[in-house]
Amino acid sequence: MEIKKRILSLDIGTKRIGVAISDVFWMGASPVKVIRRTSDDAARNEIEVVLKEYNTDVILIGVPYNMDGTSGFQAKNCLEFIKPLRNKYTVLEQDERLSSSTAEDILKNQGKKYTKNKQLVDITAACVILQEYLENIKTKEK
Repeated sequence: MEIKKRILSLDIGTKRIGVAISDVFWMGASPVKVIRRTSDDAARNEIEVVLKEYNTDVILIGVPYNMDGTSGFQAKNCLEFIKPLRNKYTVLEQDERLSSSTAEDILKNQGKKYTKNKQLVDITAACVILQEYLENIKTKEK
């Protein structure tokens, strides 16, 4: 199996950012942490610390397009937030419509109480975004 650079996945919200990381074989996604978005600069700095920790320069962001494919407030906010990191890192994008509801379904099936723990939803959504991206790559390689 080929060892690749890990991919850091971000589920960017206005209050929190869920973070997940791929393994070096691009087989799966693992939760890392939730970053509080108290200030954009502080959040971006924390993302850079995680990138260094996992020795990667590849970021995957989930872009929450509207159901009709247009960019709403959340998609624009997400793309604006990541803009300063585009010069330093490889930034990939994944359409993440419904990733939070998929994350909630996963947590519900695991019997976890997520309604009062939005951080759990954010970090699981980051894993969902990354896992979908990895599965799309595998499909294209066949």
